[in-house]
Amino acid sequence: MGFNTSLGLGGSFSLTPHPTADVLSTNYISFVDGSADWSQQYLPELYEQEVERYGNRTISGFLQMVGAEMPMSSDQVVWSEQNRLHIAYKSAGAAGSTTSVEVESASGNTISLGTALNNSLRVGDTVLVTDAATGLKTLKCYVSTTAASATQTAGQGAGNTDATLLPYSKAAMTGTFADNDQLNIFVYGKEFAKGSASQSGELKPQFQQYNNKPIIIKDHFKINGSDTARIGWVETTDEAGQVGYSWYLKSAGETRLRFMDYLETSLIEAEKGASASLIHDATGGLGVTQPGDVGTEGLFSAIETRGNVFEDLASLGDFDLLLKNLDKQGAIEENMLYLNRSMALTFDDMVAGINANYQGGASFGVFDNDADMALNFGFSAFRRGSYDFYKSDWKYLNDAAARGGFGDISGVLIPAGTSTVYDQSLGKNMTRPFLHVRYRSSETDDRRMKSWVTGSVGQASYVGDDFMEVHYLSERCLIVQGANNFVLLKES
Repeated sequence: MGFNTSLGLGGSFSLTPHPTADVLSTNYISFVDGSADWSQQYLPELYEQEVERYGNRTISGFLQMVGAEMPMSSDQVVWSEQNRLHIAYKSAGAAGSTTSVEVESASGNTISLGTALNNSLRVGDTVLVTDAATGLKTLKCYVSTTAASATQTAGQGAGNTDATLLPYSKAAMTGTFADNDQLNIFVYGKEFAKGSASQSGELKPQFQQYNNKPIIIKDHFKINGSDTARIGWVETTDEAGQVGYSWYLKSAGETRLRFMDYLETSLIEAEKGASASLIHDATGGLGVTQPGDVGTEGLFSAIETRGNVFEDLASLGDFDLLLKNLDKQGAIEENMLYLNRSMALTFDDMVAGINANYQGGASFGVFDNDADMALNFGFSAFRRGSYDFYKSDWKYLNDAAARGGFGDISGVLIPAGTSTVYDQSLGKNMTRPFLHVRYRSSETDDRRMKSWVTGSVGQASYVGDDFMEVHYLSERCLIVQGANNFVLLKES
């Protein structure tokens, strides 16, 4: 008889752990690789709390500051926004395109509107005509005729509109405009002869409808029953403020914090599915019928589609161009600026530079300060022209693990206050914040922020498996009303 060495056991070895209380390396789990392990007799100095080297890591809070949250019970939100009151045309695109306004015959005082431009000119209108290139060449004209073109103007599409504009100051447009010149036109009034009939035709407002749909956002955390009982040496704090030494509390807490951030960042970055998208396909992941059934319109997408985008803002002159554009929109007096660090410093320098005592990046002579005090001011609010601006840092644009890691967006301008819109669900005009969140809710289920626990651990007893699973769910969308008053600041 002898020892069966095929089991890896020699005559002088026994199974681990050693049956006696000897201090052997095989008896204990190594503390760290190397000489510092649990077999040493000296207790290390343990720091029980993690070092918060990234500070507050959450990036949410933006939507809570600038908007509101309201319940909804439908698959989509539909609202309408008013169009401009006055009639104006601005030529866009190349000469002869469907969006161009151009001189067809300068000698014959005939202009042509592309088919993409609905004709709202009527006989009797008085108009201001300028060149589209500079806006410096102008004529005041009387609209004497307007009708569908008898012949198609190349590129403008079949059925483009011709109109005869008779100048007040000369016999023909020649000398001011030439054939094929691109034009801008503004209807500023009317003129009719004594005893003349009423103006023919009438103007009816166009219905401008927008919509958005909610998306379902989910996450979960899962741990088996055995690991919930494991005790570590790092102190953790869960969402309810309970302190303990179970590491899973930290994992569960961070899952919740991350999900709360997703509730905001999903609505900031989201896009609606385009016709070419395959996300709706079963192989793409969501398995719904149409590409338009996926995604939702987020903040950035709404501004790029229906708002204003300003690139490379670097000076006070650039900012004044932005103000001139606001004049052309709603001219809302109070606005909020949410900026990354670089753009925030640019604004500080712009505003400080207006002070006569501005020297080398510091603004002196304000509030009885002088150069000896060496105070460098940052501005949280300022007024320029007829507008008030309140400036704030936006952590989402600074965090290296969020949009700050890309650097293409430097800030956003959001109007303060509310807008009045027609709510299709309620059938009446409602006053809403320009920016607000709608979440799915009814008398039986509130899906604003749901969380529940399944498993057999702790108080959860919905299933018999030996685990604990924490679920998070929300169904929501962002409504951006009056997006023409928003400005997205980007880097080219």
